[in-house]
Amino acid sequence: MIDERSQVMENPAEPTSLLCETNSSTRLDVAGSVMDGLAEEVGGVRYTAHKSRWLILALFVMYSASNSLQWTQYTIIQDVVVKYYGVESTVVSWTSMVYMITYVPLIFPASWLLDKTGLRVTTIIGSFGTCAGAWLKVFSVPQDMFWLGFAGQTVVAVSQVFILNVPPRLAAVWFGADQVSSACSIGVFGNQLGVALGFLLPPILVRAQGTTEEIAADFRLMFYLVAGFTSVLFVFILLFFKAAPATPPSAAADLGSSLDSNFLQSIKKLLTNRNYVLLLVSYGINVGVFYAISTLLNQLVLTYYPGANEDAGRIGLVIVVAGMVGSVLCGLVLDRTHRFKETTLAVYAASVAGMLVFTFTLDCGIIGIVYLSSIILGFFMNGYLPVGFEFASEITYPEPEGTTSGILNAVVQAFGIVLTLAYERMLESVGDRWSNLTMCGLLACGTAITAAIGSDLRRQAAQNKG
Repeated sequence: MIDERSQVMENPAEPTSLLCETNSSTRLDVAGSVMDGLAEEVGGVRYTAHKSRWLILALFVMYSASNSLQWTQYTIIQDVVVKYYGVESTVVSWTSMVYMITYVPLIFPASWLLDKTGLRVTTIIGSFGTCAGAWLKVFSVPQDMFWLGFAGQTVVAVSQVFILNVPPRLAAVWFGADQVSSACSIGVFGNQLGVALGFLLPPILVRAQGTTEEIAADFRLMFYLVAGFTSVLFVFILLFFKAAPATPPSAAADLGSSLDSNFLQSIKKLLTNRNYVLLLVSYGINVGVFYAISTLLNQLVLTYYPGANEDAGRIGLVIVVAGMVGSVLCGLVLDRTHRFKETTLAVYAASVAGMLVFTFTLDCGIIGIVYLSSIILGFFMNGYLPVGFEFASEITYPEPEGTTSGILNAVVQAFGIVLTLAYERMLESVGDRWSNLTMCGLLACGTAITAAIGSDLRRQAAQNKG
């Protein structure tokens, strides 16, 4: 039965116009713009996607970016950190690795909390942790206080568990059926935006050459800027971020909200879902390879282009920005076609092609060509992120999206750690060509696994059934 609260009629004074009609549902545009409230009639019941969904999504995007921009805050200026604080380079590398290490054990309690308390509570917790960690770094500027900066980085890393699994849940709770994939891709876009800023800003704000006093002033400025931004954002989240709209935006959201979920039972169902398990492996391979390439990109580029430190950073930025574009475009394709398996398989296969192009152009001697091949690689490999999220939500519905994406991300972090360590070892022993070809082989296996996943679109079936 559909809850009577979902049958609230929209204001009759607002003009309506018919956009499209299917066998079981009618989509209505309330005010002629996708930025306004959208109404959908399913089985005689009208669902409205509220205008405030865009504010909620915008707040989440900025919140996600404020966390992920701190991921490479130290490692992208590793040489400066080593010189200023007098620590080993491996210690600096752990400021990045701590994001992966903390995620795996903490995602299960974080997913349980999201399932039980909703979006608002977990978002407030994550935003507060991101802000608190940033302020700890402000007080870590003295040269003997790197331990405090590492502690702040750890707090920010822990807060990440309240972010990465949110986009599909937020999209499903706030957006109508024809916008849910685009909303999820925009949510993932926030994380990528932060990573891009993390590549770009620290080298600009902290000069590589300078006196100890100048470097200290640069660190202080950078830490204050991040802490100030996260503080303002935390206040906005407290004031404006809501757990859910007054009425569900779609039939699938209405049905999902009416079902009682048992966290342990959900995990059991997910891990016995053949299609989901296959997606876990294929998704883990794809994103794990991306993590390995991104982590060791500096070493790859400098092997053939000595002294091109700035180019290595820009290539990383290009990969992320291209992935941001790919994420949004893939989300739009999913919303228009609803062909989740076909899109997932196509993007995965294109990731293999992109990796092959990158492998055989890396040593061409022309850095501009490496930039171009990096665009191709980033567009498909990073663009795969929201596609995998949405496909997982489809084949596991009505299990909570937070739990589904949380397990997905936990597997990704595990694959990321293993593949990064293995890739680093292979680079030392057999060189980049064979190491990259091994990554291509893993991606090809991932493509075959993706092809074996059944197109069991349960959320679409629930939406059409109404």
